[in-house]
Amino acid sequence: MAAKKSDDGIGRVGTLAEPTGMQVWSPNDGHLLDVQNLAVEFRTRDGVAKAINRASFHLDQGESLAILGESGSGKSVTAQAIMGILDSPPGFVTGGQVFFRGVDLLKLPEDQRRMVRGQRIAMIFQDALSALNPVFTVGWQIAEMFRVHKGLNKSDARAEAIRLMERVNIPAAAQRAGNFPHQFSGGMRQRIMIAMALALDPEILIADEPTTALDVTVQAQIMELLGELQAETGMGLILITHDLGVVADVADRINVMYAGRIVEAAEVHDLYAHPAHPYTEGLLESIPRLDQVAGELKAIGGLPPNLTRIPAGCAFNPRCRYAQDICRVDPVPPLVELGGGRSSACHFTHELLAGKLVPAGKLVPAATQVPTATRANRAASEVAAVIEEGIDE
Repeated sequence: MAAKKSDDGIGRVGTLAEPTGMQVWSPNDGHLLDVQNLAVEFRTRDGVAKAINRASFHLDQGESLAILGESGSGKSVTAQAIMGILDSPPGFVTGGQVFFRGVDLLKLPEDQRRMVRGQRIAMIFQDALSALNPVFTVGWQIAEMFRVHKGLNKSDARAEAIRLMERVNIPAAAQRAGNFPHQFSGGMRQRIMIAMALALDPEILIADEPTTALDVTVQAQIMELLGELQAETGMGLILITHDLGVVADVADRINVMYAGRIVEAAEVHDLYAHPAHPYTEGLLESIPRLDQVAGELKAIGGLPPNLTRIPAGCAFNPRCRYAQDICRVDPVPPLVELGGGRSSACHFTHELLAGKLVPAGKLVPAATQVPTATRANRAASEVAAVIEEGIDE
């Protein structure tokens, strides 16, 4: 059967070339992005590092998904695998599927994958100064997107670049388009990166640590800008960060990653109010509290595991205050559905939510059980309330 290219460049039948008469993808056909059992490893001299271990998640049209975790948890590698920009070698995708509009991106040839990258799925990188070319003006770099992908001439491409700079609230955009990256502040450089990512009106924007090294005021401005642009365009947003506070009023859902696995997934307010995994609980306890007198912050003891030697059982067990013998042996606790759109990968999830766990994993005697939440859960609930109050204001 003769094939033709769909108007939007990608169908739902497995290739960019769409058979005649085949229905174009719509939100009713499934998730906009559906990652299933993604596995990525890095083959190094020291051994094979299992960077992503069968991670599964999805993103719907117009939705905001935050992926949280410490450095080395696999957040950025997940984004690079989706985009198809892993350095290979040493990085290799060894399993799984990445469906975008019903098409498995991992099976596309590179020329078709390139049509998706930037045009359909765009990415904002961590360090704007490193990502931008120091020898070209920012206007030239933004305009390049239009020259290469849309065939615009130089003057029209520059006009589009200035329009985008104005769209992301860069003052005096027409004049500043002629400046070089080093002539901008960190917050302004991040706005330029956002402008470049939005140039081709992508359906998904992946923001990898977009507020790193920015002061809190500029962080708030960048997050507000991303929220406004998402509401304006209806794009899906994946926000990668290690900071729970940054995503509180932007994300719809949160996936928490540790050692290459998703250990908890929940709607944002459910996760803040009642964490269902000890790692999430530890992250929440490390957030500074505006409603408390200054004191020593709680920290998760130890360090993330070496990915070439991930511990048996639950990878978090060496750092977990609730760990028991079952946590230290295989198999790895699976990600179990808890209902209400949330899931957790812990042997003691239900006990944690019910307030029946104390450090060392001993059950609380019935006479002293906390009926609804542990002290950590209560603290998390208070954090959620403070955040909620801030949002309402």
